[in-house]
Amino acid sequence: MLYNEEERIRRDNTKWTLVQGVLAPLQFVVFLVSLGFVLNCLLYGTYENAASISVVIKTVILCLIMVTGSIWEKAVFDKYLFAKPFYWEDVVSIFVVFLHLLYLFVYFFDFLSVENQLFVALLAYFAYVVNAVQFLFKFKQARDQNSKNFSGEVLS
Repeated sequence: MLYNEEERIRRDNTKWTLVQGVLAPLQFVVFLVSLGFVLNCLLYGTYENAASISVVIKTVILCLIMVTGSIWEKAVFDKYLFAKPFYWEDVVSIFVVFLHLLYLFVYFFDFLSVENQLFVALLAYFAYVVNAVQFLFKFKQARDQNSKNFSGEVLS
């Protein structure tokens, strides 16, 4: 069971659930646009500035969703990170944030060539997709759990 009854009530009553519900799809749209720019730059040498700036924007949104997600986790599970039901999602999220921040480091300090900077971004994006799949699986679990009441009967 993903949520006990108290956690489900807290989840449904906190404003942070809505915030996550808005930021997650927004982040995905920004990811898709940015991925397009990054791939275009790597394959055709075009949109270099757009690619670089889009990864910065994606990273800012990721950090925002990470902070608000931690607040959500505290509101629902009374832990800012690594609550039992989301432990592995949080572990991967930390890795995703690390890779995005690594991109910011190599970008702002001009540490690597633009091409290599964008390869760092692609690595961060791959980790983000893995993490997004984890969260989609949890979302499905929560939806399945919500379709049943706590006595095991299916609600109509």
